[in-house]
Amino acid sequence: MNLYSEETQETKQSDQGGEETTEFVRGQLRWYAVQVASGCEKRVKANLSQRIQTLDVTDKILKIEIPHTPAIKLRKDGSRQHSEEKVFPGYVLVQMKLNWNEEQKEWRIDDEAWQVVKSTPNVINFVGAEQKRRYGRGRGHVKPLPLSPSEVERIFRRAQEQEPVLKVTVAEGDHITVLSGPFKDFEGDVIEVSPERSKLKALLSIFGRDTPVELEFNQVEKHN
Repeated sequence: MNLYSEETQETKQSDQGGEETTEFVRGQLRWYAVQVASGCEKRVKANLSQRIQTLDVTDKILKIEIPHTPAIKLRKDGSRQHSEEKVFPGYVLVQMKLNWNEEQKEWRIDDEAWQVVKSTPNVINFVGAEQKRRYGRGRGHVKPLPLSPSEVERIFRRAQEQEPVLKVTVAEGDHITVLSGPFKDFEGDVIEVSPERSKLKALLSIFGRDTPVELEFNQVEKHN
């Protein structure tokens, strides 16, 4: 997957040592991380996608992504449910077109596009550098900072190549009740979890003594 095939670049000679460096030219595209309210990633993506169309900024905000990796959740009956796990919970990635600001001599997000993203419900802010206020003690404006090409490629490669991870809801220290088998209705504390084997060990009180017993995930119920 070439994440930068749509970006225009030019190569120039560096002033130091004549080494070649890559410089983005007018109309470049960059990815930004946007912090959103917890659990609202998909809602923000849907709302922002609609606002982009309604406010006619499709040429300024091009893509919205929620990078995720495959996961497998184990149900109580022992069956496995395929799901997705967010790479960065609480964030969405937005690809935006930059314009050259002659006054400040830098590439910047278009003000209208910035406002469209920033005012979307459940969006907290762009990830960036906080600018100090000239006067007063309040928090300054956050200047959005684009992700580097290597960061973007690493994020998307991780999402594409990672093998499914088995997710379990029990952890060491959890108090459980055994639902089936010879130790049904016994209670105890989890001392070891083996997701790759779909098993755990728990200390059960047997004949008045704490005894480690190996159990299947679907044999136990965790206490809230």
